[in-house]
Amino acid sequence: MYKLKCPACGDTHTVKNGKRKGVQTYVCRECGYQFRNNERFSQDGIWRSYQYGKQTVSELASSYGVSDSTIKRRLRGVAMKWVQPQLSGEGFVHIDATYWGHNWGVMLALDDESGKPLYLEFIAHEKVQDFVDAVRSIEGRNYVIKGIVIDGMKSLFDEFGNYKIQMCQYHMIQIVRRYLTLHPRLIAARELNDLVGGITTKRGADFEKEYREWKSKWNEMLNRRSTLKSGKRQFTHKRLRSAMHSVDFYLPYLFTYQQPGCEGMPNTNNKIEGTFTDLKKNLNNHSGMSKENRKRFISGFFLALCEI
Repeated sequence: MYKLKCPACGDTHTVKNGKRKGVQTYVCRECGYQFRNNERFSQDGIWRSYQYGKQTVSELASSYGVSDSTIKRRLRGVAMKWVQPQLSGEGFVHIDATYWGHNWGVMLALDDESGKPLYLEFIAHEKVQDFVDAVRSIEGRNYVIKGIVIDGMKSLFDEFGNYKIQMCQYHMIQIVRRYLTLHPRLIAARELNDLVGGITTKRGADFEKEYREWKSKWNEMLNRRSTLKSGKRQFTHKRLRSAMHSVDFYLPYLFTYQQPGCEGMPNTNNKIEGTFTDLKKNLNNHSGMSKENRKRFISGFFLALCEI
């Protein structure tokens, strides 16, 4: 949430302190300085109320005693354009994309420790090249990537073969459940669901052992074939095999965070998913925005994260 900075010490530990002649005043909990919100009627102040205070155009117009068109004009005058920030240091990086509609969204990379954006780009569709561009940009600005957390695009694992890659374990659970459903009829499918569902609490060696035992136990069922009326033979339990093949593919990347040199690496991409959730909650307060206004809003949201 946006907090006013104290004019005296610059700290953001400020709270409301009553009104003087109808004007809201604030006090800094750090140094005790009392002050008015002088940016309240400024263009930037209106923008902050719009973006962080979750006030709609109509609410702002009512609060300031002006028309809706005046507020819209002031908001249009705010220049919010994302510029890739200067970087330094090292860390583990989350990379993912989120979308609005079918033809545009944002590609985002976050530093795991601080949660600050390292890279942002508006995209039409999620492609391998978008991820490659993000990594090259981050490294080109003097940030050392210790490892990457991603959520499943298979071609990325070959593309980033020189990096430590962690497959998000929660996405692994979701992939298996999409094939098997939450309550499958087959006992073998239930056991695989339960095995993968508990992945976040297991050591890698233990999971691999239990998974091999599951495959051995159900080998006959997994390889069973049925004959169609056309005479063609196919695997009887195709969705169960698809779930198994997904686990086979991602298994080398599911426990990277437990490897030497990866101490502190997250095993999920919850941090970036949470950031996307906060962004969309803020956007939902302002339905009907044009695409360009939405881009400005998104840029402002992530520029603020860089300042925290």
